[in-house]
Order: sequence, then C-alpha cells, then structure tokens
Amino acid sequence: MEILRIVITGGVGAGKSSLIRTISEIDVVDTEKEVTDELAEIKAKTTVAMDFGRIVIAANQSLHLYGTPGQARFDFMWDILIRKAQAYILLVAAHRPDHFRFGRKIVKFMNQRVQIPYLIGVTHTDCADAWELEDVALALGFVDETTRPPLLAVNATETASVKEALMAIVLELAKSCQHQP
Repeated sequence: MEILRIVITGGVGAGKSSLIRTISEIDVVDTEKEVTDELAEIKAKTTVAMDFGRIVIAANQSLHLYGTPGQARFDFMWDILIRKAQAYILLVAAHRPDHFRFGRKIVKFMNQRVQIPYLIGVTHTDCADAWELEDVALALGFVDETTRPPLLAVNATETASVKEALMAIVLELAKSCQHQP
C-alpha cells in the first residue's frame, strides 16, 4: 500500500487535532495533556508530541496524518515529523492575528528542512473578529499571489471542509511530482 504522509501544523488552537479527529478512519492516536500555563485561556488540553490519524483514499493508497504540537518548545517534534512528510498543511486561526507571526515562523522552519508542497488552511473564519483570507496571506508574508501556496478556508470540525483541504494538498503533491525529472 502506498502511504502519503501529510503533516498538519500550526499554532495552538488552530484546529490541528480537530482536523485529524474529524477525518480519521481509525481512533486517533494523540498525546494531549492538560494545559498548565497561560494557554489555559485558549484551551484545556494541548498536544505535546503528535496526533496520528489515517484515511484510505484508494484501494492501495492511504493518507497518514501527523499533527504537530502548536508550541515552539516542542519544535523538535516538528523536525521529526516533517522529515518524512510528502506535504504539509499550515493551519492559521483567522481570529488570532497575534498568532500570525508564529505561523510565519513555522513555514520558515519547515521550508528550511524540506522542499515539499504545502498549503495554508485558514480556520475560525466564522468568528466575528476573523481576518479575511487575503489579509491573512499578507500577514503571513505571502504578498505575491503567483508564488504563494494555495490558501483556503478550512472548518476543522466539518468533514466536507477537511476533505476539500486534503484533496487540495494531494493535488499539490501530484503537481509537484509531474514537475520532477
């Protein structure tokens, strides 16, 4: 069976664990622990190593989804998970502009280690104070539409939305394979 490894990354509360739980066909393996610091204002539990889920997409093909921790102190896990990935999705919460700089840091970190397809999934777009997708792209440093990765709104708790994001990243992966010698 061919396995496509997709990393789901982003800051705390962006929707990484939720996305994987929404779509996985197996019980998600997670490493969530109770939050004991200032993050408790955002959520009660946080991922400290990784989340893992799987979805079969064809008779002989499956996606393995690896969710990273959202805190910089666990960036050693980002490094471990991205090394064998074929693509990644960066989730960014549209209603937390104070987290956009952290999103830039994650993209830089990942792209220094691997050159693989990725896309930006903007979550929490239904919140009253959410930024527009184009503004989020600019805040992340993607000013040139011709060179930026695909950008789409993602509801991490809605199966159809998660499927759309996964189809988009698989399409990006297929495009990159066509351009390789």
